[in-house]
Amino acid sequence: MGHLHHAAYGWLTPALSYVMACIGAALGLRCTVRALGLRCTVRALAATGSTRRNWLLTAASAIGTGIWTMHFVAMLGFEVTGTDIRYDVPLTILSLLVAVLVVGAGVFAVGYGKGRGRALVLGGLTTGLGVASMHYLGMAALRLHGTVSYRPLTVALSMAIAVVAATAALWAALHIKSPLAVVVASLVMGAAVSSMHYTGMFAVAVRVTPSDVALPGATAMQFIFPLAVGLGSYLFLTSAFVALSPTADERAASASARHLGESAVGAR
Repeated sequence: MGHLHHAAYGWLTPALSYVMACIGAALGLRCTVRALGLRCTVRALAATGSTRRNWLLTAASAIGTGIWTMHFVAMLGFEVTGTDIRYDVPLTILSLLVAVLVVGAGVFAVGYGKGRGRALVLGGLTTGLGVASMHYLGMAALRLHGTVSYRPLTVALSMAIAVVAATAALWAALHIKSPLAVVVASLVMGAAVSSMHYTGMFAVAVRVTPSDVALPGATAMQFIFPLAVGLGSYLFLTSAFVALSPTADERAASASARHLGESAVGAR
């Protein structure tokens, strides 16, 4: 059996992956709060349905990207003694698409669902199982000299953590409004996502078969690192955009002030 290193660079990759998970969670929550806020203010603001849809799409891409980036930044520190590691590029990209799509399904279920309790359960289950699927699809992209196996009970535990974390994230999107509460919730969600990842990694066992044959695929530094940097940049830039965008309350206040101003001019 090959010896597995989950943090070959010390605390660097676990800490950085946790930060990426938190940023994705915080950005996703803020976007979802903006989208749900339009429910109450859509008439007053004359907002179109596309506005809420766009906020939810941004939330899905932010959370999904954050989860995926967390996983593969953590994988930069994953090593197995006795073999090199490569990544199948199409499968790795597919895992990113799965992450965004399943998070989108959960976010839209909450954003448009009429029965919040049922939407929360359905969205949490769908998103959680989808996040777990993303994790194990990403693991299926590994190419090494040997065979990878999993401990079933630990896999089940990681999937349960994913479902609980996803449900908690969607609940937070429904109930949390203030920026401080979003920060606290994102820190908790980041910890939950990281816990799911490392629980899933502890389920892994590798039986190394020494070989001189070149492995197919790309190394982590050739593919994973540049892609993670690009997605991380996307999260930071989108965070800046969201921070500078007015909230629904701010738009309502602006619309009200404009209306009062027009009324005052008409009275003259």
